[in-house]
Amino acid sequence: MQKSFVMSWSGGKDSALAYYRAVLEGHVPLALFTMFEEDGTKSRSHGLPIEVMEAQADRMGLPLVIGKASWSGYEKEFIEQLKKFKTQGIDMGVYGDIDLQDHLEWVKKVSAEADMDVSHPLWQEPRKKLLEELINEGFQAVITVVDTKRLDESFLGREFTHELIGELETAGVDACGEEGEFHTIIIDGPIFVEPVPVRFGETVKVGNYRILEVKLYSEE
Repeated sequence: MQKSFVMSWSGGKDSALAYYRAVLEGHVPLALFTMFEEDGTKSRSHGLPIEVMEAQADRMGLPLVIGKASWSGYEKEFIEQLKKFKTQGIDMGVYGDIDLQDHLEWVKKVSAEADMDVSHPLWQEPRKKLLEELINEGFQAVITVVDTKRLDESFLGREFTHELIGELETAGVDACGEEGEFHTIIIDGPIFVEPVPVRFGETVKVGNYRILEVKLYSEE
């Protein structure tokens, strides 16, 4: 049955592919939803600036709705935002989880609080198969965050290709990064009317993470 949905949007590859599949299944997207830091400048999940995520949303023809919270207030804010979507007549939340059971249970819990249906279009599919689909469907994903305890920072700025999948596996990490080894940004693909005009800047060190600055071309 066709349902309206809000996409839990990280700006990266998994949420992009889950969104794409949900649309192909006939569901109707009405908004993107992302949790941000308390000051509203960068996303909690991937550390992307709001200007870049708004540019993604613009190219999808959707509004970007953000929640702002500390980690301690994250769940409460998430539930409140889901309740707002429900009152707006949105039937379902779509999520990009693949096989992390704890997060699946958390999503079910917070969605139940808001009486919203849940869809996980990628759930329990082979990780490598999903990456190959992403590439073959024309998505352009770039690695913007690495956990240097598990992956060398030389992978920053690399675009996802079949060759990169092999290199990640050779490096001994999950090529999907499902365990948080790295994060990505989607800058082109069939969900956008045109590419997102980004440029990559300096590398920022935050603990054992290395984060590649992402900015819009239009910025000074």
